[in-house]
This record gives sequence, structure tokens and C-alpha cells, in this order.
Amino acid sequence: MWKQPYFVIGFSILAFFLAGSFVYEWIWGNVPRQVYYIMEGGRAVEGAPISPNWQFPLGSDQYGYDMLGKLMLGAKYTILAALAVGVLRMLIAVPLGYILGTYLDKHRKWISSLADSMHYIPLTLFAAFVLTPVLWMPQDGFTTTIWERIGVQVVIMALLTVPIVAVLIANEAALLRDKEFILAAKTLGAGRFRIIRKHLYPQMREKIAVLYGQQVMETFIVFAHLGLLNLFLGGTKVSYDPMFGDPPMSISYEWAGLFGSTFRYLQGAPWLPLAPVLFIALGIFAVSLMMEGYLRSKNPKVKKKRIAAAKDSVVEWNREQLREGMVRLKAKEMTETEK
Repeated sequence: MWKQPYFVIGFSILAFFLAGSFVYEWIWGNVPRQVYYIMEGGRAVEGAPISPNWQFPLGSDQYGYDMLGKLMLGAKYTILAALAVGVLRMLIAVPLGYILGTYLDKHRKWISSLADSMHYIPLTLFAAFVLTPVLWMPQDGFTTTIWERIGVQVVIMALLTVPIVAVLIANEAALLRDKEFILAAKTLGAGRFRIIRKHLYPQMREKIAVLYGQQVMETFIVFAHLGLLNLFLGGTKVSYDPMFGDPPMSISYEWAGLFGSTFRYLQGAPWLPLAPVLFIALGIFAVSLMMEGYLRSKNPKVKKKRIAAAKDSVVEWNREQLREGMVRLKAKEMTETEK
């Protein structure tokens, strides 16, 4: 897998953002701020939000904070939360799917029909309804830490789609149970747990890995949707000042929060919402590259078999040509002997 360039490139992108986030916080600690862009001679030519320039490559926000610095600080929260949601979702859904596809096969159809109905209701609506009491800051402030709120959000978002993923696993397991090698294992006395461990899981390992990557990419998208609803990862900072209250802001500087809090500047300062969107797209692209590299690392066996089969066919063809040549030579010798 590490020899595949697709996997290495995708992993390098995520590793760069994660390592850069921790290093940036360790070196600078906070995001630099500059309310005015000052040219040579001390003349201020632009106020916040400052457009992209050599000092602020992605510009600054409406308060003068560097957007690149905020994105780097929030990278660890966004990426780690998305990966954690995918891991927790698969850890719960895969065993449930195997149980549903083997032990509870009689009930699989009506459970699948019930879970399929969840496809028609957007996941963002479920998440927004459940997460609003957790992420929206009350008037007296939060009573929990940022990591506690992130943990609660990760668990809730993982549980919301567990039924759908479990049904997918169960349907795939039910298809494999009709294969000849599974029937042979049952005939030899293999139990259901052994069939799951020795036959179903090895056959579905690649599909489970791809499904995990899809869940991570879906989590990035749901984060962006929640950002538009002002529900940010780690909590939404809300000002209750009736006269000079600030709009909702992200506490952790995670990418979806920066996107949602700056979306209203799309017309006047487009670099504010587009920069977080670019980073989210890079995260999804990196996961997609890792999935492609993983699949390519598992396919050389098939290619080797095809190459071996092609070599065998060439060898067999050469043998056939040799036999035909020997027959012709023997016939020619017999003809010359008769003459």
C-alpha cells in the first residue's frame, strides 16, 4: 500500500495538515491579527477584511485575523473528528451488519426496509436537531470543555447512520452466504462465528475499507452543512448583546465553522468562505486518493494471475507449434524413405 503513489499523496496531504496544525499552535500559539493593511510609508490602504497578499496569502477575516492561521489551527479538529466519526461508525456497524446478515437473517428484510427509509431524510436535519443543545452556547456560557463537546458530537454523528451502514454490511454478507465455499464450510461443520471470522470478513475487507473512506468524506460534507446552520464543531460562540452583538463564531477554528461564519461575505469578500471550502475539498480529495491507492495495492494479485495465465497460454501455444513441427518433420522423413 505504501508503494502506491495515490495512497502516499493522499496520506501526505492529511499528514501535512495535521502536523502543520500542531506545529503552528506550538510555534505561534495564536492567530496574528492586523486590522489595516499598511503600505510603505505608513499609509493604510485597506481595512479588514484584507484581501490576499504576500503577508496574508488567504487574506484576513472581518476582524483582521489571518485566515491561513485560523485554517491551520482548525485542521486538527476537523480531520481528527472526521476520522473518528468514520472509525466509530464502522466499529459499531460492521459487527451489527454481520449479526444481522447471519444470526438475524429472517428479520433482515423488514429491518432493511426500515433503514432504507432514512436515505430520504437528510442526515443534516437529524444532526442539527440533536446537536443544537450541545453546540449552541447558552447565555451563561458552556459548562463543558471543547473536547467534551467534540466527543459528544462525534458519537452522535456516528450513531445517526449506523443502521444504514449495518444494513449494507448485512446485505453483502447475505450474498456471500450463498457462495459455494460458504456452503462447503457449513457442510464441514463450521459455525456462524467461524464463517464470519474466516470467510465473510476476509472477502469483505476491501469493501469495508472503501466504505470507511466514504463515511469520512460524508462526514466532511455534513460538517459543512452544519456550518451553514451555525452549528460548529466544538461549539458555537454566541453573543447575547442586544445592541452590539457579534454574529455566531467558531471556537475551534474548524473548517466548516469558518465556512459557515463567513458565508455571508461571499459577495464582498469571496476569499473568506472559499478558503475553508478549498481546504474541505482537499481533505475529501486526500481521502479519495488513499482509497484509490488502497484498492490498487490489492489488485496486483489479479494482474499477476492474468500475466501467469498469459504466459501459460504462450507456453502451451509454443508446445503446440513444436508438436506440429515434429509431425511435419516426421511425415517428410517417411515420404523421403518411401521414395
